[in-house]
Amino acid sequence: QVQLVESGGGLVQAGGSLRLSCTYSGRIFILDAMGWFRQAPEREREFVAAITWTGGSTLQKDSVKGRFTISRDNAKNTVYLQMNSLKPEDTAVYYCAADTRSPWVTKTTTQLPHTSAEYDYWGQGIQVTVSS
Repeated sequence: QVQLVESGGGLVQAGGSLRLSCTYSGRIFILDAMGWFRQAPEREREFVAAITWTGGSTLQKDSVKGRFTISRDNAKNTVYLQMNSLKPEDTAVYYCAADTRSPWVTKTTTQLPHTSAEYDYWGQGIQVTVSS
């Protein structure tokens, strides 16, 4: 069973910082990428950032570029989301996700996954609240 567990969320004032961590466990043959999504109340889940596991290429939502940084530690099976200059509109439940493949499956795109459907496993979500 593949499990992803997020940590590091909480309450922070506007302008502050948080670092989210997500560690996975279980059987994954090929991990192509990990990503972060978020969902605010009464809003749809939206893409935040993603990183390829081998090369470390990154993609971020436009509204968080320059403020959020995604990174990973392959040896620790962990992806991070460093969030700086937080704004109240960043308040949401944040989810990490894993884009995986079996060895016999051919990768059909070089584009980093940025939709929920492209990810196979999800964490339980962690609350980030940014106060004014």
